[in-house]
Amino acid sequence: MFRGANAINLDVKGRVTIPTKYRQSLLDDCQGQLVCTIDTQQPCLLLYPLPEWEEIELKLSRLSSMNPHERRLQRLLLGYATEGEMDKSGRFLLTAPLREHAHLDKQIMLVGQLNKFEIWDHSVWQQQIQQDVATEQEAAFELTERLQDFSL
Repeated sequence: MFRGANAINLDVKGRVTIPTKYRQSLLDDCQGQLVCTIDTQQPCLLLYPLPEWEEIELKLSRLSSMNPHERRLQRLLLGYATEGEMDKSGRFLLTAPLREHAHLDKQIMLVGQLNKFEIWDHSVWQQQIQQDVATEQEAAFELTERLQDFSL
């Protein structure tokens, strides 16, 4: 389970260093094998342990290639999906197309989302969080049925 927002830097080769607190779990669960792809609704990346990604691939394989909406989702998620291994220093390479999609520069945010991480450009993350907090405070949205029963 991944949680928390971590400010980190990309190195000159485009590698992200996974924080120490997550490394052993990733080594135990997937031998450091990770898959990164784009988020189709936000300007960020999604980084999955390989077993989690394989579940996503199974769901994608069940979509129809004859349906243009389903085919588009397959094309984007699978087309950008990049598999790699965390090195001995806990680094994972983000390819240039992935970095370009998320507008990643040097300062990034690695955000735990239970079964995966989101990877954001630091300034874009700050803007998104401000927008999300403002939206929550205004309550200018309709609650889904699941959120109506959600409490902290």
